[in-house]
Amino acid sequence: MSKSIFKLHSPFIPAGDQPEAIKQLVKGIEKGLPKQTLLGATGTGKTFTMANVIAQIGKPTLIIAHNKTLAAQLAQEFREFFPENAVHYFVSYYDYYQPEAYMPASDTYIEKDAQINKEIDRLRHATTQSLLTRKDVIIVASVSCIYGLGSPAEYEKVNLRLSIGTKISRTELMKKLIAIHFTRTNADLEPGTFRSIGNKVEVMPVSETFMYQIILDVSGVSEILVIDPITSHVREKVKDMFLFPTKHFITQTSEVTRAIKDIKKELATQLAKFEKEGKLLEAERIKRRTNYHLAMIREIGYCNGIENYSRHLSGKKAGEPPETLLSYFPHEKNGDVGFITFIDESHVTLPQLEGMYAGDASRKNTLVDFGFRLPSAKDNRPLKYPEFQERVGEVVYVSATPSEKERTTSDQIVEQIIRPTGLIDPEVIIRPITGKIKDTREESKENTYPGQIQDFIREAEMTIKKGDRVLATTLTKKMAEDLATYLKDKKIKAEYLHSEIKTIDRIKIITQFRKGEFDVLVGVNLLREGLDLPEVSLIGILDADKEGFLRSETSLIQTIGRAARNAEGRVILYADVLTGSIDTAIKETKRRRDIQLAYNKKHGITPKTIRKNIKDITAEMESEHGKAVNAELALDVEIFKKAFAKDLNKKEKTESKAIKNLLLSDEEREKLVYDKIIKIKEKEMNKAVKELDFETAAILRDEIGVLKQRLDLSQAKSEEKE
Repeated sequence: MSKSIFKLHSPFIPAGDQPEAIKQLVKGIEKGLPKQTLLGATGTGKTFTMANVIAQIGKPTLIIAHNKTLAAQLAQEFREFFPENAVHYFVSYYDYYQPEAYMPASDTYIEKDAQINKEIDRLRHATTQSLLTRKDVIIVASVSCIYGLGSPAEYEKVNLRLSIGTKISRTELMKKLIAIHFTRTNADLEPGTFRSIGNKVEVMPVSETFMYQIILDVSGVSEILVIDPITSHVREKVKDMFLFPTKHFITQTSEVTRAIKDIKKELATQLAKFEKEGKLLEAERIKRRTNYHLAMIREIGYCNGIENYSRHLSGKKAGEPPETLLSYFPHEKNGDVGFITFIDESHVTLPQLEGMYAGDASRKNTLVDFGFRLPSAKDNRPLKYPEFQERVGEVVYVSATPSEKERTTSDQIVEQIIRPTGLIDPEVIIRPITGKIKDTREESKENTYPGQIQDFIREAEMTIKKGDRVLATTLTKKMAEDLATYLKDKKIKAEYLHSEIKTIDRIKIITQFRKGEFDVLVGVNLLREGLDLPEVSLIGILDADKEGFLRSETSLIQTIGRAARNAEGRVILYADVLTGSIDTAIKETKRRRDIQLAYNKKHGITPKTIRKNIKDITAEMESEHGKAVNAELALDVEIFKKAFAKDLNKKEKTESKAIKNLLLSDEEREKLVYDKIIKIKEKEMNKAVKELDFETAAILRDEIGVLKQRLDLSQAKSEEKE
C-alpha cells in the first residue's frame, strides 16, 4: 500500500475488537467490496475505527450523518484525529425553510420562505473548494449532500487567480470580481464582498473569514496581504491568491440565452396541454408566472425560485439527475469513483436517503398540475436512491443496530462488540406493567406488585441513594411531562426532555442532570438527543411491549446501550407481553454481554465506569446572552471609562491618541466603544463557527444585532442634537 495522504493523530492505539475490525474493513475496500457493515456496539469506538480505515486507505472520504448536530460532532472528532488534513462540515444552509407548496383541498398556495445561515454557506463553499483543490479531504455531511448544488465544472471554470506582477488595473479587477458574483460595499467586509480604497482593493473570499488586500501600482499587482478583518493586523504576505465564485450555481451568459428559449418552448407545450384539458385557470397562471420570471432573468439574471429552472440553465435533459456534492468528489480516469463513503447510524440515515426523492416529487407534482410550475421544476430535486448508489464507491454502513437492509445487502459484516474499557452491556430485567401478579422478590415489603410506575419509583430511589442517575422513556410527550410532575410530587428531583424544548434549554437540562442537580430524566426518544451519560446506572423503559417505532428491536437495543457506560448499568423493561422486539433485544444484549465478559476474564479487566468532564457551555451562552439583553447597562459610563483608561495611561507614541479621545464628545466615545465591542463579538462568533459550536455562534450573532441597533439609535440621537 502506498503512503497515505492522511496523518492520524491520537494518543490511543486500536484495542479490543478495533484492530480486527480495521483490518477486515480495509481488506474489503481494497478488494472493491461495494458494501460493508460495521456493527459496532455503543462505546466501542466506531469513530476511531473509521479514522484508522481512512488513514490506511488514503482516499478522500464522505461521511453522511442523519442530522446537523451529529454531523457537527463527527466533524469536530475527525478534525482532532486529522489536524493536518482538510476536514469539512457540509449541511443545509437554511436556519429556516418553508418549501413552496399548494394544497388543492383548501386552495392554499404557500410561497417559499427561507433564511440562509451565512456561516454555514461559507463552510459549504470551503467544502467544495477543498474537493477541487486537494486530495486529503474528509467531508462530514447531512443528507443534504444529495440535493442539487450546481456543476463543479462550471464552478471551477469561473475563478480569479492573481499573482504579484499580474498586469491589471483597479477597474478591471473590480469588474472581474463582480463577474464571479462578488458584491461591492463601503462597509465592513463579509464573505463574498469587496471594497476599493485608493490603490487598494480588499476582498473577503466566500469560504474564509480573512480578507486579501491587493495593492496595485501602474504596472499591476505589487503586493498581496492576508489581513485579519477584526484587528486589521497583517497575517502574512503571499505571492498569489485564488478566488472561487460566491455562488455554486454558475451559468454563462450564452447558456442563459439558450435556457430562455428552452423555457419558452416548454411553456408553449404546457399551455397547449392545459387548454386541451380545459384547465384555463391553470393555463393563465403558468403563463403569467413564467413570463414574469423570464423577464426577471433577462433583466437582472435572477428570479425568486430560479432553481426550478435549473434543468434548462444547466443544459440537462428531462429526468436527468442533478449535480450534487457527490459530483465534486474525484473520479478515476476509468470512470471508477475515487472516494469512500461511511454512512453513520445507517439504520436512521438510509431511510432518509431513500425517502428524500418521493417526498419532494409529491409536492412538485401538485405545483405542476395546478399551474404554479413548469414540469421541468421536477428536475430540481434530490437524487433517487439508485442514483445515489451509482455515484458513491465503496460504502461502509456504521451502526450499533443495522437494519435488515444493511444486513442483506452487505458483502461483509464486521462486528466490533468488545469495549477497550471492559464495560459490559447492562443487565436487562423484565417486569410487568400491570399490578395483577404477585411480587415474589424477597426485598419487597408488599405482597402485591404495585405496577410499572410505582416499581420504577422504588428502583429509582434505590439508585439515587447510591449517587447514580436514572433515565425513563415513555411513549408520548404528555406522558413524559406527567411522569416528571408525578415524580416531583413524590419528592424525587426530575425533569422531562423532548423535541419541543429549545436546543439551548436541552443542553442546559442535560448538563444539570449530569451535575446531579436533579436525578431522573424522563423523555420520549432519548436516542435523538445524542446523550452520553456515564452517570446513568438505571434505565426504565415504560410500556416496552407496545410495538412500534419507539419500541422496535432497533430502538430497544439503542436505548439499552445508554446504560453501557456505567459498570452498574441495569435496564428494566416493563411489559406484559414478550414481543418479538423485546426477545431479540434481550438476546442480542446477552450475546454482546457474554463476549465482553469472556474478553474481560481472559485479559483480567475489571470494568470501570467512564468518567467524563461535564462541560457547561450554557453558562457561557447565558452570560453572553445577558450582555446582549442588558446592553444599555453593559455600556454605561463605567464601561466607557474602562474602555478609555488604557488610552489615558499610555505615554509617548500613544499620548496624542489619548488626548484626541479626551476631546471626543460623549456620542463619539460611545460609538467607538460600540464598534470595539462589536468587533470583539464578531471575532468570538467566527471562532465558535470554526469550532462548529453553532449554538454559541447563534447567540453571539443575536448579540451583535442588538449592539448594532443600539449603535444606530445612538447615532440617530447624535444627529438630532446637531
